[in-house]
Amino acid sequence: MSDPAGAVIGLDFDGTLSPIVPDPAKAVIHPEAPEVLADLGAHVRAVVIVTGRPAATALELGPGLADVPGLVVLGHYGFERWEDGRISAPPPPPGVPRAEAELPLLLDSLGLAGVTIEDKGRAVAVHTRRSPEPELALATLREPLAKLADKHGLVIEPGRLVLELRPPGMDKGHALSLFLAERSARSVMFVGDDLGDLAAFDAVRASRLPGVTVCSGSTEVAALAERADIVVDGPEGVVTLLREMTAGFARS
Repeated sequence: MSDPAGAVIGLDFDGTLSPIVPDPAKAVIHPEAPEVLADLGAHVRAVVIVTGRPAATALELGPGLADVPGLVVLGHYGFERWEDGRISAPPPPPGVPRAEAELPLLLDSLGLAGVTIEDKGRAVAVHTRRSPEPELALATLREPLAKLADKHGLVIEPGRLVLELRPPGMDKGHALSLFLAERSARSVMFVGDDLGDLAAFDAVRASRLPGVTVCSGSTEVAALAERADIVVDGPEGVVTLLREMTAGFARS
């Protein structure tokens, strides 16, 4: 980027800053990421993490993130915001706990083993990663979960061996677009790894700003890599890229 002082750097969390693990509660950020983000933040207009996780959960799984100067975390796809140690968000949607209450009976009726439910507060995720046949379980769940989501006024967000039921009206693309306008960005880069990040890639294109899209590559999701300007090898590759960018900014 030729104008780092006007740049907004947006990043997903899971699969981008943190490796994907079978149990989402045991995810942990790449150990060098907070320091790299802090160094990068000294050169750019803003660093923002845009995640489907609650903001507090991302901070809990990312020791050191809360100390990154100027960092903003947009949780729940942008419904929630952490900045300067404070979280702001609208009231939780009533459809989420209602849908979650019905999930155990639904999963039992489908006879799916190893499928787990993750309560995310403003959303609920159904993971198949620990199922004996993860892809088959995911395919089996698509239609029943879509019907359940529709019943409770929710939408389905697909991901890497996960289907998430969440409120409509916000996605990573909308959240990123609003943030770019708020910060009067002159350029933008977004780094993601999953289908939910496609909306952010679209927002980069739609912004009409000089922009770069980066895929934290994996064998599980090819669609993002096909749309990215740059593909790196998972969170390790993301951290390396950010470190190289920071070094380049420091020299210029």
